[in-house]
Amino acid sequence: RLLRGHRGQHRQRGARADRVGARRGLGDPGRVSRRARRPRTRVDRKGDGGQGGDHPDLRPGRQAPAVQLLRRLRQAGALRPAARPDPGRGGRGQRWLAQRRLVQRLPRTQGLPPVALPQAHSRRVQLSGFDAVRVEAAVRELLVGIGEDPDREGLQRTPARVARAYAEAFAGLTADPADVLVNVFDEGHEELVIVKDIEVSSFCEHHLLPFHGVAHIGYIPNRLGQITGLSKLARLVDLYAKRPQVQERMTTQIAEALVEGLKPMGVIVVIECEHLCMSMRGVRKPGSRTITSAVRGVLQTSATTRAEAMTHIYGQ
Repeated sequence: RLLRGHRGQHRQRGARADRVGARRGLGDPGRVSRRARRPRTRVDRKGDGGQGGDHPDLRPGRQAPAVQLLRRLRQAGALRPAARPDPGRGGRGQRWLAQRRLVQRLPRTQGLPPVALPQAHSRRVQLSGFDAVRVEAAVRELLVGIGEDPDREGLQRTPARVARAYAEAFAGLTADPADVLVNVFDEGHEELVIVKDIEVSSFCEHHLLPFHGVAHIGYIPNRLGQITGLSKLARLVDLYAKRPQVQERMTTQIAEALVEGLKPMGVIVVIECEHLCMSMRGVRKPGSRTITSAVRGVLQTSATTRAEAMTHIYGQ
């Protein structure tokens, strides 16, 4: 009868008597609520409407801050067995909930490897001085990496040779610059002391390729006129050169060591070197030289004194 349109008169659709305007949906800004909500009369419980309370606030911007680091430990002993359904307590809903918990229980994890989360910072290598065995193994692996056979006749002893060469080239890593400038002499000298053309050979720490050249060191003794042996200046250069270096840092380190050890009135250090990382690779500019300088004390504040020192270094 319904398909044939024989609906009863009392069930025919029509406009309600109390409806004046058109029906408005929930998203319509002009919609008027049919009835007002009752005011909240119960007493607020502890934690209501606050973060971390009984009912967390789900409004935008009211969420609790996210946990920065989640540590997950998969241990079977930390899992309590799910409660079994008690037919004597509760109704059907309670028994269904207990069965649901039993099904969703985490599986046992005996025999599985532990889950380790990555640390916030990478672990630094423990330095223990020069290790010839590790150097030889690394050189052998390097030969394999570049496509060479480390067991062929010409390369069998190469790892050991490189280890001995590196032990000498990087001996400055374990030396203390304070031990070089221990002895001073009270000579009452108050003028410039300059040692020129000290040979420098070091390794660029960016490519582990050599750079070589000369260093010029000058200083004005302290008010007591104390000086140090001339060979000590050359030893100080070697100490800082025998380590992975950059020329700019090495120049500053030598100047600071002189200031700390001699307490002079002024210091000047000038180094000029050719870097093989520029000569044999990259831009390939053989013959180009890099000049760096560091000045301290009166040699930095007095232009006249600094000009005198530079004249002695580069003058004819």
